[in-house]
Amino acid sequence: MRRQLFFASLLALAILTVGTSATLAARGSGNVLYVFNGRMMADAGTSPTLAVDVNGGNRRALRKLVGQSDDANFAVDARTQYIRWTHGVPTVVPESNLLAGDRVSVRVVTDRHASLAQIQGTPARRVADTGPGGRFPRQPLWLFSGTLDAPAAGSHLTLHVKDGNLRALRAMLGQALDQTFSFDRHTVFVVWQHGLPTVVSPGSLHTGERVTVRIRAPRTFSLAQVEQVPANHVGDHGA
Repeated sequence: MRRQLFFASLLALAILTVGTSATLAARGSGNVLYVFNGRMMADAGTSPTLAVDVNGGNRRALRKLVGQSDDANFAVDARTQYIRWTHGVPTVVPESNLLAGDRVSVRVVTDRHASLAQIQGTPARRVADTGPGGRFPRQPLWLFSGTLDAPAAGSHLTLHVKDGNLRALRAMLGQALDQTFSFDRHTVFVVWQHGLPTVVSPGSLHTGERVTVRIRAPRTFSLAQVEQVPANHVGDHGA
């Protein structure tokens, strides 16, 4: 009996070790998203690169910038998408619409082990432009992501939450996965298809589709308080 238990333990340990090794290998390779925020240093025109004075980004991008110049030249090509945001409403624009002084966010997807030079040399997937008057929001972002439980109605939508940013996930600890969020006439609803946005009405969202809810609210708010603040933006990413 002891011998059987011993071999069973060895088998379980072997399975666990293989699973852990596979997980670590998966995490150690593959492409990831780098986001660089800053201001255009020159008009874009039809140049193969964008000159940006970088002053922010996601953690992965900022780590690559340690010890490097904050002046960067990002490659773009015919597949790069340019989105102009005006009062929360996105519009697809040509590269020539990006002008010196505009606040931009450059999104590049490439290998997690790529150097900064390699990242800059990889054509950006999308460049978001908020214009010269773009400012940092006064309130922090609460981002919730999941699937829509029911059609949006009565200034509310219910989401089966599956992900979000760190602030949102901390608020979700110990809470039910199905949460109801508020919206009003100022909330922008956008359907994304093939990376391109279309502004729609709340009724255009369908049950079961992947939805992101972006809310600007004080960092000290509870989840219940955040849910009472009308969302700034609701994005529908399809089934």
